[in-house]
Amino acid sequence: MTSSMLVVATDDEIEASAQSLWDASVDALPRVAVAAGIVLVGWVISRGLRWVLRRWVMRSQTPSFAQVMSKVGGWLFLAVVVLLALAVTFPSVRPVDVLAGLGFFSVAVGFAFQDILENTLAGMLLLFRQPFRSGDQIEVLGRTGTVDGITIRETRITTFDGELLIIPNRDVYKNVILVSTHHDLRRRRFTVGIAYDNDADEATATIVDALEHVDGISDVPAPYALVRELGVSTVDIDAYFWSDPRRHDGIVTLDRAIKAVKTALESHGIEMPADIVALQATPSFRAALQDSGEITPGGNLRRQPS
Repeated sequence: MTSSMLVVATDDEIEASAQSLWDASVDALPRVAVAAGIVLVGWVISRGLRWVLRRWVMRSQTPSFAQVMSKVGGWLFLAVVVLLALAVTFPSVRPVDVLAGLGFFSVAVGFAFQDILENTLAGMLLLFRQPFRSGDQIEVLGRTGTVDGITIRETRITTFDGELLIIPNRDVYKNVILVSTHHDLRRRRFTVGIAYDNDADEATATIVDALEHVDGISDVPAPYALVRELGVSTVDIDAYFWSDPRRHDGIVTLDRAIKAVKTALESHGIEMPADIVALQATPSFRAALQDSGEITPGGNLRRQPS
């Protein structure tokens, strides 16, 4: 066989392959169009499904939980629609084979997007466990504020200074979380120092009576006062009461409580002295008063040469 005959045979094979590919593409066009239509209709239905799921879940769950779960449901439905479209476009491809391929693909994606997947999993666990909800005031990683919401990737918190704080879900899930508003009431405390000449029992009774008449302080549990220690110049009494757990309301109630206790103690003649500081006259202090010596910059008396 001559070289010219080999060239002609090769050209014929290429032309035949190209024609076969073209014919296959033309034959597949209707199926591709049908698959595209299926995906489009599935996308529209998934949007509606998300809306229905969100409204249904919000009846018994938080808005954050409803939003995330509706998105997950919409994505799962759309994934099934895409698999159906692939089956229509490529009849020879079985969905089981596609799922097997996606398994290997998901492993590769897991290594490539480890942080994103970890945050997503942590967000799902936070939504299912619900250690806190939107509107709760929490402390995490040393930062405090009000929870705005939990998304798939992060937890959004508005600090008490009005700043937006975004924390990755994995950091929230792995650390200690203090939920200040989990219970209806929160105990607060402040210290009052009375003079040693006053009666401690009378002072504690006066403090409790004053707290019982403060707006915002709970009757159950009732407020109480206990002597904590004997200080240098005062008998220190701790006053305890229960009030609204929210930060602003608690600060306002604490302000009212301190003012009421101060007024009550003064009206009963119970003294609240300041700390007593004892001063000892050093040689340099006496020399400064008598102007009888030279004081160094360090406050000591400069010695005269002998």
